[in-house]
Order: sequence, then structure tokens, then C-alpha cells
Amino acid sequence: MQIYKILRAAEWQAFKLSGKTTGAPIDVQDGFIHFSTAKQVRETASKHFASEDALQLVAFEADAMGAQLKWEPSRGAALFPHLYRELMLSEALWSRTLHLGPDGHDFPEDLA
Repeated sequence: MQIYKILRAAEWQAFKLSGKTTGAPIDVQDGFIHFSTAKQVRETASKHFASEDALQLVAFEADAMGAQLKWEPSRGAALFPHLYRELMLSEALWSRTLHLGPDGHDFPEDLA
């Protein structure tokens, strides 16, 4: 199962340069890296990145994250994937830029 991380442009650039990340400031504050499933990621974008353009959507394989990936309740008691370790760029499957359109962010049609 693929899970997704949304990064701002500066966060994405820093991640690409260092090859690893502890996440965005909210991730560091919470002590884990927030991810979303395909069903959750659009709501995550609208809730936390509503007015931000040129975000980076990065896909990862949940099963490859190991025991440090925990599924924990969050919005509406839905289970969200949270990673309790650094995230490595080498774990990324693909990335795409999310542009902000008139009706929100333009997600890939083949989001799985």
C-alpha cells in the first residue's frame, strides 16, 4: 500500500539535498512524520495546505517502512500512518508537484 507525504518546496529541496528528513516543523513537534493514505491525502492538503501552491506529493511503500510505521487514530478516529524515525529519500517511490487550482490542489488521477 502506498502512503503519501506532502512537502513544501523548501522542505522538498532540503530533503533532496540531505537524503533524509525528520519532516516538517509539525512532524518534529509531534515526534513523528505524518503520512496520509490515498483516501486521506486530499483532505490533508485542503486542511493543512489550503492556500499553498507547488507542493510536492511523495509516495512511499508502507510495508517497506518497518516496525517504526504505526497506524494511529487522528481525524475522525481514522487511522493514519505515522513514522517514528527519519525518512530516507531512497525510500521514495515517486514525487509529483501539486499545483493549486481553482478547486483545490490538482492530484494525479492515478493516485493509488
